[in-house]
Amino acid sequence: MPAIDCRRLTPVLVVDAIEPVLPFWAKLGAVPTIEVPHGDTLGFVQLSLGATEVMYQTVASLAGEFTPATLGLIGPLPRVTSLFVEVASLADVEARLAGERVFQPRRQTFYGSRETGYLDPAGNPVLFAQFLPPPDA
Repeated sequence: MPAIDCRRLTPVLVVDAIEPVLPFWAKLGAVPTIEVPHGDTLGFVQLSLGATEVMYQTVASLAGEFTPATLGLIGPLPRVTSLFVEVASLADVEARLAGERVFQPRRQTFYGSRETGYLDPAGNPVLFAQFLPPPDA
């Protein structure tokens, strides 16, 4: 069976508050393209990093979109979501995120990438990876 014609897949990270995560992504050059208020705070934000996007939505905002029965099926919110982000320059990411919480110090993997992992201010692990050309290239 052929794969569906998938146009885009964008993670939505569920958090208690959006405002604390914005400076983390701003350091990487992310630009909010959609901001949806929820009361006096943000309930949803879409951040663009060129052709890549990440979205955040608050527990309170999400709870307003689903019935109690649906929330019962989903389970407790928020949850931690892990992101794997391929980048052109790991050194650039490390310079921009200096001072942020590192959960994975820089490492060289067996599958050909250098990686460093940070926790966003909501506690979500974000692993940045730069794939290197093979040694014989």
